[in-house]
Amino acid sequence: MPYVVTEPCIQCKYTNCAAVCPVDAFREGPNFLVIDPMECIDCDACVSECPVEAIYPDDEVPEKWEDYIDLNERLSEAWEDRIINETQDALPDADDWATKEDKLDQLVETW
Repeated sequence: MPYVVTEPCIQCKYTNCAAVCPVDAFREGPNFLVIDPMECIDCDACVSECPVEAIYPDDEVPEKWEDYIDLNERLSEAWEDRIINETQDALPDADDWATKEDKLDQLVETW
């Protein structure tokens, strides 16, 4: 049961979660993070580190964000060489974006 990053991460990209991952399962996109389901060991360490509560076990992803399960898998393949395992600065307007909803159209998939 891998963990999944969902919509609240878009345009925020806080990296506290990636820094605590013991197996380097996080992949970095331009304005979003994903978890590689093949690398995730279901340790739960990342969940409490996410300040926008964007991370869920794949069987507990809210229905409105179920598409993020496939999105994490697809983007973790596309970003396979973009492993992130340390804390970096969040995006400049992260705090403003943190409470916004319906952000999927803001997701940037290519560098």
